[in-house]
Amino acid sequence: MTYWIASSNRDNAEVVREKHIWGVPRRNWSLMHRVKSGDKMLVYVRGEQEGETALPSAITGAYEVVSDPYEDETPIFLTPRHMGNEVFPFRMKVRPVAIFDEPLEFKPLIPDLKFITNKKMWSGHLRVAMREIPEEDYRLILRRAGKEA
Repeated sequence: MTYWIASSNRDNAEVVREKHIWGVPRRNWSLMHRVKSGDKMLVYVRGEQEGETALPSAITGAYEVVSDPYEDETPIFLTPRHMGNEVFPFRMKVRPVAIFDEPLEFKPLIPDLKFITNKKMWSGHLRVAMREIPEEDYRLILRRAGKEA
């Protein structure tokens, strides 16, 4: 089993929560060949501005992959402006393991996460659609969110 952190925005994290589907851009197809049914995934959302309110980067929940990756062009995700017509066609079905009542702020986790090797420039570790993380980091995040690993 492999553990992943999947980077998203809040709108698409909500799509994952509601539809139980995760998708990545076309350019990430080779990455999807590494994802297998039974893998676990945390959904990370980037910090965003909502009107006058700054929403911090956070983890919104944990999921288990329950299908092999497949291709589907049906638009279900919100495409950020800078990504043009991207529909995140390489997808997999997921089932919720732990949906956090409140998103778990990410910055306080950084000192304790093994996969974040550059603690000052930490956001570079999350600029990909999915990144493999150690099981230890996955379990730490669930514990900090008050969920069983």
